[in-house]
Amino acid sequence: MRAHQIMTRPVITVTPDTSIVDAANIMLQKHVSGLPVVDAAGKLVGVVSEGDFIRRTEIGTGRKRGRWLRFILGPGKSAADFVHEHGRKVSEVMTRSPLTITEDAALAEIVELMEKNHVKRLPVVKGDQVVGIVSRANLLQAVATLGRQVPDPTADDDHIRNRVIDTLEKNDWCPFGLSVIAKDGIVHLSGVITEERSRQAAIVAAENVAGVRKVHDHLCWVDTMSGMYLNSPEDDEMAKAS
Repeated sequence: MRAHQIMTRPVITVTPDTSIVDAANIMLQKHVSGLPVVDAAGKLVGVVSEGDFIRRTEIGTGRKRGRWLRFILGPGKSAADFVHEHGRKVSEVMTRSPLTITEDAALAEIVELMEKNHVKRLPVVKGDQVVGIVSRANLLQAVATLGRQVPDPTADDDHIRNRVIDTLEKNDWCPFGLSVIAKDGIVHLSGVITEERSRQAAIVAAENVAGVRKVHDHLCWVDTMSGMYLNSPEDDEMAKAS
């Protein structure tokens, strides 16, 4: 399988000038653990993730180094830590020049990059534009969906997948972080919804795409105020049966 067959799109992004508070709220509301950072032209310039919020003065977790260690590391490291712990904008805490992959990247290559570089997500780019993102969650979904099936999705499956995504993206109720996997006309929908009625709308929209024989619902409902989330009824039933 390739990146384009499992990646999440459309991608939720922030800009370098987005405030730390806004970025944190977006991650909580959209139920994602990281966000690509793009400039005014849409070019990828960095990635901000949950790890960038661990060492922050607001929660009293700033680094506390002894005088001797500060001397060894030098003033530059202390200055960089200060910016990361006190910065108010995404540009001051993000990882710059992040690793990226293309739409044709094989899953084996993606996993190797993640493990070697200790990252949990990789932006998918076309030129310098972000067209998707592959996270560990996408890989997990692929395993759960295709683990018992030997052959890769066919070219026709790719066409079905693209048609389903295009159909859903036209609507304001389209799930956030939408991920679609298609195999032999069977479609698996993953992502986040904040309104329960969006679930049935997404299923119906996918069912009406030519070539789709069945739709499996893995959409997770999230309350934007509390952050509470619920798995899809279908996933809950599968969990009970296992």
